[in-house]
Amino acid sequence: MVKLTKNGIEYTGRNLDYIAFPMGGIGAGMVCLEGNGSFSNISIRHKPEIQKPAYMFGSFAVKGETPRILEGNTPEWKISGLPNAGNGLGSTNFGLPRCKILSFTAKFPFAAIKLKYPELPIDIFMCGWSPFIPADPDNSSLPVCAVEYTLKNTSSRQIKGIFGFHSKNFVAEQAQTGKLILLKNGFVLTQGKEDSRQSSEGFAVQVLNRKTSVSHWCGTGGFNDTHQILWKDIASARCISRQQNQQSCPGASVFTEITIPPKQSKTIKVLFSWYVPRSSVRTGDDPSDFYQPWYASRFESIQNVSSYWTENYAGLRKKSEKFSDALFSSDIPSEIIEAITANLSIFKSPTMLRQKDGRLWCWEGCCDSIGCCAGSCTHVWNYCQATAHLFPSLERTLRETEFGENQDEKGHQNFRSLLPIRKNTHDFHAAADGQLGGIMKVYREWKISGDNGWLRKLWPKVKKSIDYCIKTWDPDYKGILERPHHNTYDIEFWGPDGMCTSIYLGALRATMLIAQKLGEDDSFYRHLYVKGKDYLENVLFNGEYFEQEILWKYPEVSCNFEEKTLNERYHSETLVTIMKNEGPPYQYGKGCLSDGIIGAWLSEMCCIGEILDREKVKKHLLSVYRYNFKKDLSNHANLQRPGYALGKEGGLILCTWPKGQRPTLPFYYCDEVWTGIEYQVASHMLAYGITGQALEIVRTARKRYDGTKRNPFDEYECGHWYGRALSSFALLYACTGIRYDATKKILYMKRWKRNDCRAFFCTESGWGIAGIKRGKPFADVLYGKISINRIEIL
Repeated sequence: MVKLTKNGIEYTGRNLDYIAFPMGGIGAGMVCLEGNGSFSNISIRHKPEIQKPAYMFGSFAVKGETPRILEGNTPEWKISGLPNAGNGLGSTNFGLPRCKILSFTAKFPFAAIKLKYPELPIDIFMCGWSPFIPADPDNSSLPVCAVEYTLKNTSSRQIKGIFGFHSKNFVAEQAQTGKLILLKNGFVLTQGKEDSRQSSEGFAVQVLNRKTSVSHWCGTGGFNDTHQILWKDIASARCISRQQNQQSCPGASVFTEITIPPKQSKTIKVLFSWYVPRSSVRTGDDPSDFYQPWYASRFESIQNVSSYWTENYAGLRKKSEKFSDALFSSDIPSEIIEAITANLSIFKSPTMLRQKDGRLWCWEGCCDSIGCCAGSCTHVWNYCQATAHLFPSLERTLRETEFGENQDEKGHQNFRSLLPIRKNTHDFHAAADGQLGGIMKVYREWKISGDNGWLRKLWPKVKKSIDYCIKTWDPDYKGILERPHHNTYDIEFWGPDGMCTSIYLGALRATMLIAQKLGEDDSFYRHLYVKGKDYLENVLFNGEYFEQEILWKYPEVSCNFEEKTLNERYHSETLVTIMKNEGPPYQYGKGCLSDGIIGAWLSEMCCIGEILDREKVKKHLLSVYRYNFKKDLSNHANLQRPGYALGKEGGLILCTWPKGQRPTLPFYYCDEVWTGIEYQVASHMLAYGITGQALEIVRTARKRYDGTKRNPFDEYECGHWYGRALSSFALLYACTGIRYDATKKILYMKRWKRNDCRAFFCTESGWGIAGIKRGKPFADVLYGKISINRIEIL
């Protein structure tokens, strides 16, 4: 079962099976806390390490009783579903006695687990978390996390026992090379290779503010020897202190004695921190330079990181908890709270990197052992609305890269940044939706930051960018993208379409607004915008939705889809015949595309306002729901990647052809279901008052990620923790209309139906709660400072 409680989103029963809740900092690495209280997916080397069990756990032992690790039962799917399961899972702790799992409750960035000790009158509460403080990107990018174990004595007698925390040395590439460094109340696991580039790597485990003893794991034979000795140590119910005089460290334990009076509780705080200042991660042809994380510029060693973590633990927890409470106190539907907070986990995943100079760089998602689809891909990250509002300074670094290293003198942008970020190549198409969306987002970033100097500095590059787009895709100045244009579906659309042309209109409108602000002439862009708006509304709108007009004969021979090209590229007479009759492959033509009017949505998100006839946009959204949303996909043929939604699951299909004329070879992915598109459409519907249908789309998407077969905190598309799913944050704005215009110091909000309502909002300099109280608007600043001249209800 999944339900919203006062403490967060609660999962019980089979809904616990696939939970893996990411903890860590932005671009700093990840440790996942699973639904049963175990750890997994430890990815601290700036790349994902998925499906890799961690031999790391807490334990409690009382003399005369069965010692237990502080985890629930292992999910059944792991018994035969993990890699190398056929060899018996000898490298796991699955065979150790465990507690009974009751529930897992997520209240991002916190996760709480309830366990029951079978033989003893002890209730166990685990709380895993890592700092997440909007408007404070540095403290939100720390390579740290923690788990607090609270043991409650429910009896009338005192209970005395030994708590232990144990970890294999997963930092060492081989157990024979790893070494141990002692810390106050804990230890550091290291590579132990003093002359290697990994010599400074370390993973620290510390117990906060308690008397402890540290035990160096030992064992002279195979790894099973170490297991045997470790379990004997745990079962002894004693604090073991053992420092081996040997060359290797297969792992270590930290023990502390606990005495729990009747009806009282004791909490043990276990703090993790790590330090991997270099990597083997890079993209592009330069073999001499590799990615280094931001935290390597802030800290010199694992000792520095762990000291900062222990010294600032209480303050960081308080601020993170204040944010969590504020967000969850929002008077918005529970399915929206769930969708937003589940996807904020992407900030904790290896999808996001933050390089040494502080700039953000992102994969699209994560494969099991490497990032997937490099370069902060503009046409994917167009959909993300979370970073711009929660960490505006980080979002601006993406714009600076796009209009800096990624743009040439002609205005062409490479839509994938290199890593480390440096001057890019220009040997492939620009992405029309990504490049034009970037122009719209420059306007948004200015509105959020209020930084006129930043806007003025980027303006010459913005003009070059929009002029390149016009010359390349609209050379006849019709206000539409007529020439072939690359886009997020990894193909080129031939001829004007609602999706990309609506983004073009939004970019033209943004250019006009920036020009007006800077005192420059906007008439050329205004002329194109007016012509394009007319074309989109009167030619591409078919009465129900916006479609594509497929063209492939142009005055320029280089743009034409010619028979010679077909014969050279496709070695099949059947395919060539199809394309001669239908034109270029991979189009959508008369189809109803779910994000087929995304430019109107992005304009709303970027503070640009309405760019098209409101009623026609609304009709398009209603048509998308009518034709593309399915409560049951059993009769839907998905010929591409069905793993995102299939069988009796429901979802919003990317494109359907309700009027017929489906191309023989439609665009890639057309039959798939992507949560990033579902949230984009749902938030657009909410903004237009189409509430019931929007909430049904969100509920259906989250039902697929309820923990019974997929991880609720990992919505995937082309990889785990896929960036497009951060379109979910737009649901908050769509519900409340709350946004802060830093250029005017005005806080805007919708006219809500209730006289008393509240919701979280965030600005460049702080955040808080705003809403209506006794019929009057209010704003309470909970963090930072926000200068508000007035509140306007729209």
